[in-house]
Amino acid sequence: MSCEGLNPMPQASAFRRRPDEVMRLARMGCSHPTRLSFLRQLLRRMRAEGWRFDRPVWQIDEKGVGRAVYRAIGPVRTYSLVAFAHDLPPEARSDRVIATAWDATFALFDGTPDAADLDRLAANVPLQEAGRVSPRELSLSRANRSVRLFDHVVERLAEGAQPDAAMLLETGYLMRTTAVYGSGKFGAADRVAIAQRPELSAPFQAEMLSVWLTRAFTVDLVEHLARARGGERAARLAPDLKRGLGVGNSTGLGMAPFLIRHPVLLNNWMLAREEALARVRAQTGVGAAELAGFVAALDDARENAELWTSDHDIQRLRLADLRDGLARITAQVAGDWDQSTPHPWDDLWRWGCKTLPLEGQEALLAAMLEPHGTLIDGLGDCMDADEGTAFAINGAMRVAELRAILRAHYDWALGVDYTAPDQCARFWYVSEDKLEPRLGERHEEPGAERELPLDTGRRAAALWQALQGQPDDRPVAHLLLAAPRHRPAVRRAQIIARHPFAEIRDNLIHAGMLPIDILRCKLAFFGATRFDPRSDRWVRISLFQDAPYPDEMGAGA
Repeated sequence: MSCEGLNPMPQASAFRRRPDEVMRLARMGCSHPTRLSFLRQLLRRMRAEGWRFDRPVWQIDEKGVGRAVYRAIGPVRTYSLVAFAHDLPPEARSDRVIATAWDATFALFDGTPDAADLDRLAANVPLQEAGRVSPRELSLSRANRSVRLFDHVVERLAEGAQPDAAMLLETGYLMRTTAVYGSGKFGAADRVAIAQRPELSAPFQAEMLSVWLTRAFTVDLVEHLARARGGERAARLAPDLKRGLGVGNSTGLGMAPFLIRHPVLLNNWMLAREEALARVRAQTGVGAAELAGFVAALDDARENAELWTSDHDIQRLRLADLRDGLARITAQVAGDWDQSTPHPWDDLWRWGCKTLPLEGQEALLAAMLEPHGTLIDGLGDCMDADEGTAFAINGAMRVAELRAILRAHYDWALGVDYTAPDQCARFWYVSEDKLEPRLGERHEEPGAERELPLDTGRRAAALWQALQGQPDDRPVAHLLLAAPRHRPAVRRAQIIARHPFAEIRDNLIHAGMLPIDILRCKLAFFGATRFDPRSDRWVRISLFQDAPYPDEMGAGA
């Protein structure tokens, strides 16, 4: 792996996992956040660069209605979260994407908004999709209160008391976002307009900044409402309770195809994480600081696993595996782990692969990365992608080379009978009402004629069949002139030849395929915790739980 400004570590190559092991949905669906996750990258940068934060506007009335502005002031640029709080009747509150009203709406503004900007945003941001924003906005989002907990916190603070700690731990957030839009949606700035800014070059940094500032707004709002109700006797939220709150998020199928549609970006995310693991495994000793950090990370993971709950059958089983795996890792570290061997971290990893379920293995990965920031943090600079460079098809490639690529990278797909009902049970399409990706049941629902080209395995197999009987030295362009339907499959094959982690190596239209596995992989790279599926197609998570707040980001905090 290479990346500008990053020193390669050839000695790590022997410790890298193979894509055919890593890129399976069963493992991807057990992903955990790591120190390379995007919200962690954002917080590290802001602290290292000495960013400052303030709240120049707070125009919220005693009912919790109005506007506020939170500024993040960096060494070169300023970004402002413009927040609008609304009085939403209970019957109008919905987490569904088709909702038209929310408890709060937000836009991340490029710079410091003036009065005219705020009025323009006030006329559009509360409408979300029905409004329009400008290239001065980098993201558009909305959130709803976790009503029972939100009201409980306001009530207790108004009385001068603290809320019930167990209730806070159970839910973990006061508000949950139902969408955070960026990258040009509804008139906001395109990704290309900000990608060269160092502070936004890593993936989803604008969206992560928006959510992090939203977290500060939710705490300020409950304390404001408590003061409005309780006056001078009202209390502020205790620092330890406040720190344990994140921002919830409800995420559905609309996010799942992202990893399929952005193969080079997926490759770079996975490759950075795998390179990080290989570097740790290649270490020839265990330093005292690294051991202490690793043990602390395990302790944190065990505490999180105990607090993590879910009503979903699959996730309950995975949580049991996780708790069991973490207990076994802790016992191994305290007992039989020999730290005097040539590669003790690799020994621990190999033990985990032999004895732990997938949940435990991926949790071990996250814990092993945690104390090695100096070794691996630079890999965060390699997780963006210029996908336009991989889009063009090389028509001069010979058939023999294309066959070799398919054999090497699509062997999992070539022998599947895609006419079997279970192998082609689903189809991806775009909904007419919200223009969002959805998943249909091919044998039960209409609409398969509008299928999206996300059936990557089936398309690779069809390409393989089309190549049968073709001369080895024939250029691929000849095939595509006769059968242009194979263009997407040829493009993906040529991409994966250069980017081996670019493809999910499972049948994405199989009856047993779980979209939540795709969602969890992506959300782990965001830095999400408390993954709680509500079905196999949508999930609730928490972001920034236990992270610092803006007023805690100073030197020495």
